[in-house]
Amino acid sequence: MASTLDSSSGLWTVLGQASNVAQLVGVDALGLVSMVVQAALAARRHRDACRRLAQHVEIVGGLLRELELAELMRREATRRPLEQLSGALRRCYALVTACQDCRGGYFGRLFRGTRMAEELRAAEQEIDMFIRLVPLIALVDTTHDRRIKATERVQSVAASCSSLQTRTQTRVVEFTEISVQGAIAKVGKQLLEEKVHFEEQKTKDVEEFVKLCTCTQESYPGFKKYDLFQIVDGTENFSEKRIVGSGGFGTVYKGELSDGTIVAIKRFDEHATDFNSEVQLLRLQHCNIVKLLGWCVHGKERILVYEFIHNGSLDFIIFDKTKGPLLTWYKRFGIIKGLADGLVYMHKHPLLWMMHGDMKPDNVLLDHDMNPKIADFGSARTLSSEAGQGQTSRVVGTRGYIAPEYASRGLYSLKIDVFSFGVLALVIISGRKNAILQQKGDTIGNLVRDAWHMWNAGRLHELLDPISSGRHELAEIVRCAHVALLCAQEDPADRPTMSDVVALLNFESVSLLPSPKQPSELSNGGAIGDKLSAHFGQSSRTVDITITSSAPVSTRVRIILEP
Repeated sequence: MASTLDSSSGLWTVLGQASNVAQLVGVDALGLVSMVVQAALAARRHRDACRRLAQHVEIVGGLLRELELAELMRREATRRPLEQLSGALRRCYALVTACQDCRGGYFGRLFRGTRMAEELRAAEQEIDMFIRLVPLIALVDTTHDRRIKATERVQSVAASCSSLQTRTQTRVVEFTEISVQGAIAKVGKQLLEEKVHFEEQKTKDVEEFVKLCTCTQESYPGFKKYDLFQIVDGTENFSEKRIVGSGGFGTVYKGELSDGTIVAIKRFDEHATDFNSEVQLLRLQHCNIVKLLGWCVHGKERILVYEFIHNGSLDFIIFDKTKGPLLTWYKRFGIIKGLADGLVYMHKHPLLWMMHGDMKPDNVLLDHDMNPKIADFGSARTLSSEAGQGQTSRVVGTRGYIAPEYASRGLYSLKIDVFSFGVLALVIISGRKNAILQQKGDTIGNLVRDAWHMWNAGRLHELLDPISSGRHELAEIVRCAHVALLCAQEDPADRPTMSDVVALLNFESVSLLPSPKQPSELSNGGAIGDKLSAHFGQSSRTVDITITSSAPVSTRVRIILEP
């Protein structure tokens, strides 16, 4: 590991000589963690890569907060790896800072190629090594305390024999070295075991997927099994030019079957585990919900086949200056009402209450007549009743559309769909994106906040996208935006149900609508990034470290100790 950490590319050398890095030499590791996270939020280029790197750095920070850094820096066995970590963090800071300013020079040349992206990936991999190394540093610290106590006992027994004392001290040092190296070997073995376990888990997931689809096929005859060769031919061997969408669970391709039918083919990636909510889609037969047609399994390939919606997703049209004018106010209002009808059907289905969990423009498909179809149920959850709720540590959603209580505490209910629908309706009306000012403690976004101020000033009609063509009634625009604001309130108790939303959209008088509450003010400092917490549990044989986050970032490290 030392050789890996000591090796440096030409870029590292340049960064190491940069003045902004030299000024950080006196900053401790935790201070550097905070600075990397701050800098990543301001990155203008390679933004996603910078923020992903910052998330990994914050995980290291969560581990470091559990250690006595000042004490560890005084010990030779633990000082060197911590110094190497500080060096890696300084390099991360230099990279992320360089992504804020792209005006020529060495970094300008990097941006014109792919070198910077490669360096960011390399930095992320280096930080990942420290995620595994920091727990070992804690282990060395524990061993050091045991060594001192053992040495004191030996010295008290053999104080009169200096030669015995010397031999005992030598043996103690050897014991420390063997313990650390043994722990590293155990971690390597554990990683191998985890890889084997992952392969076994993938096989189990495939078997469960087959069982689920087979049982569903028996209950729904229209749901059929497709041959992999049909799908490979229909997608030109999963050609990149056939890709029409992608997400955290898989990639969607446009395919043409042998009979000429055009379909959407979702190919799950190897990390996808929960297919039940996707297959549950068969129970939801509604004109505003995309239709599931069939499935395919071959080896470790897991595929679902859907009807193909020709106009693609809403985000390709609503934010496009050329295609945006196609969405007249009449079309936009129809999309909003269609989405409301589809969500009511999901929320009040007689057999199951389903929460979509990720309503956003990417997951709304438009047919030939611009009628909406709700798609991508990978984040969906079924609830025991319309008022059912729960809590999870696995938060899945999209910034700008995710409800505050779900993002911060993992609390979910049907009301998180109501919040997302409210934001989505404002996006459809205005043609604007809802940006979250996370560094200022924002929880709902600038679009929601601007819309509320317009409502408060009696100017809500000005929210309409200026490129929207066709005739429109100002009262209808105001009523629709007003209802959207009621849905996007921070407290779930203040939001209406989707059944109420459908009724409110049909009110003829705006005066009958309740007033939306004012969004909370932005802070000057506020929370920055995701707050991570680390929990250390220890037994006689294992040390478990679990890092959890409000974002979908979770890391678990297990160190097997020697008997």
